Amino acid sequence: MKAATKNFDDENFIGSGGFGNVYEGYIGCGSIPVAIKRLDSSSKQGIHEFKTEIEMLSQLRHVNLVSLIGYCIDEGEMILVYDYMINGTLREHLYESNNNPLPWKKRLQICIGAARGLHYLHAEVANTIIHRDVKTSNILLDEKWVAKVSDFGLSKIAYNEAVSTIVKGTWGYLDPEYARYQQLTEKSDVYSFGVVLLEVLCARKPLNQKLEDEQMNLVNWAQKCIQNGTLCQIIDPHLKGRIAPECSSKFVEIALSCLSNKGIERPTMHDVMGKLQFVLELQEAADAEKKVMNPDIECVYPEVSFFDSPSANIIGEPQFDSNAANGSISFDTSIIGTTESMPLTTTPEIGKMKNTSTLIVKIICL
Repeated sequence: MKAATKNFDDENFIGSGGFGNVYEGYIGCGSIPVAIKRLDSSSKQGIHEFKTEIEMLSQLRHVNLVSLIGYCIDEGEMILVYDYMINGTLREHLYESNNNPLPWKKRLQICIGAARGLHYLHAEVANTIIHRDVKTSNILLDEKWVAKVSDFGLSKIAYNEAVSTIVKGTWGYLDPEYARYQQLTEKSDVYSFGVVLLEVLCARKPLNQKLEDEQMNLVNWAQKCIQNGTLCQIIDPHLKGRIAPECSSKFVEIALSCLSNKGIERPTMHDVMGKLQFVLELQEAADAEKKVMNPDIECVYPEVSFFDSPSANIIGEPQFDSNAANGSISFDTSIIGTTESMPLTTTPEIGKMKNTSTLIVKIICL
């Protein structure tokens, strides 16, 4: 491992996470590029997450899951070796990087691939596997931009419908129902994926403490913008005019259904996968129609405002009530800072919103 990474040289450093740093390396006499994840001694994660990752990925094979090549335990080191994903993480192509913005259809294809990987975990293996840490930094992209779900250190096998467990995950993506009742189901992954869909549309963090309070939480802010009919104002500027109205309204509907107040009301990942494929088909059909009329002109579409129907609900990030019973809750807060255990003085305050499974679309002509 030292030889493959030039003794973990900084020039080979490609990223970091809750487990530790990741390095680019070369094995097989320097002919095979790999990603080498090295446990950081200061990490809150350790042997349990290390073993879970190995046990999970040793049993799983799917085009939309990252492949584990091997591992190393030696001289106090714990190292995992994966296929190298040359295009990095989805997050690196949405914000806080110098990468070119992803085109809308490529974003949709990536979302479909990630949804397909999660559906495999939920429904196509002997026992349901709940990822428990779905986020844009755990969706990797290979040389053909195929999405690969990664990082299974927090994953759980669900032998029953729900798993009672201490709450773990990443702040901003965490299912509030899971945080409240400590009952983990595959619908917790669906909630996190709904946050990913908003990130893809808006190209901003789920949590950003640099923003004013009402804009800090992406889910809450998107909720308010939908209520006010101003969601178009927070869509990634690089996407404005590039999304067919019928496509954008359906995409938002899918995202909000994933973020439903109750897990039982959220779709399965199979449903999400199918609906996203339909969104892509809508976009392709709209583009093809415009190309017939003007083959030499780039497709440009009017902006769309979204208004919620009276029947829906959506929740934001859980808030903590200082009057509730004490307990403990573990969060990976790496998206906004360090990983830490936080005292649970809570039942979460659940912000309510009307479910936007039915949307009224207002076209604003250019």
